[in-house]
Amino acid sequence: MPWVSQELCTGCGVCITECPVDAIALDGDNLAHIDEQGCIRCGKCHDVCPQEAVRHDGERIPQEVDENLQWVRELMRHFDTEEEKRALAERMVRYFNKERKVAEQTIERLGAM
Repeated sequence: MPWVSQELCTGCGVCITECPVDAIALDGDNLAHIDEQGCIRCGKCHDVCPQEAVRHDGERIPQEVDENLQWVRELMRHFDTEEEKRALAERMVRYFNKERKVAEQTIERLGAM
């Protein structure tokens, strides 16, 4: 999912004009924001941005990992003993392994399209 670096965006609107599904708008700070639900991942915004403010989602992997870990830490607060916390951590490993399998099988099937 493309995203807009708020530090690089100048609010020029080129990406808004080029978006074929109107999934980009200027926010209250006059900076571009991409609606994740509306975005069709065509890449046009990335191609036309003169400031290279539209970024690839791969750059956000470290941030998403940190967010996942923060989520798990928040869940851990509901458990008192180390045993309960370990059990939660094991369940979360199973959860993320399932997410990985879903992604791997999706990628595999996309290759067959």
